[in-house]
Order: sequence, then C-alpha cells, then structure tokens
Amino acid sequence: MSADPHKRSRSPGEDEDEEDPVEAMISKTGCLEKHYAVQFCMADNKDWRKCQMEVKDFQNCINEYHMNKNT
Repeated sequence: MSADPHKRSRSPGEDEDEEDPVEAMISKTGCLEKHYAVQFCMADNKDWRKCQMEVKDFQNCINEYHMNKNT
C-alpha cells in the first residue's frame, strides 16, 4: 500500500509563504486590518453574531473604498 493514499504532490503548509489572493485583494482596499479584526473576533467567539461591530466596520470600509474608487 502507498505511503500517501491521497497522492499529494506537496506537504500541508508548504505554501505558507505564498500570499493569499483574498488577502491581497482586501489589502488593496486598505481594509485588511478590519478584515483581520473580523477573523480574530470570529475565532475568539466562535459565533459571528457576536462580531457584528467588526463586520459592520469592515463593511463600511469596503463601501467607502468603492465609493472613492467610483468618483
């Protein structure tokens, strides 16, 4: 029997140095810290409903970016 039944070509965590495309996209908006705040809140609370302030702040930041981009 094969040592790697899933036939993975790379080990888990091998590409940790590569930038996440979602983070790169959010970073361009200037809202990356607010995105992280949502992520940390959700990790800490295990309930997105307890993170409404962080979600709203992130949403407002993204909306502001789009408004400024379109003007």
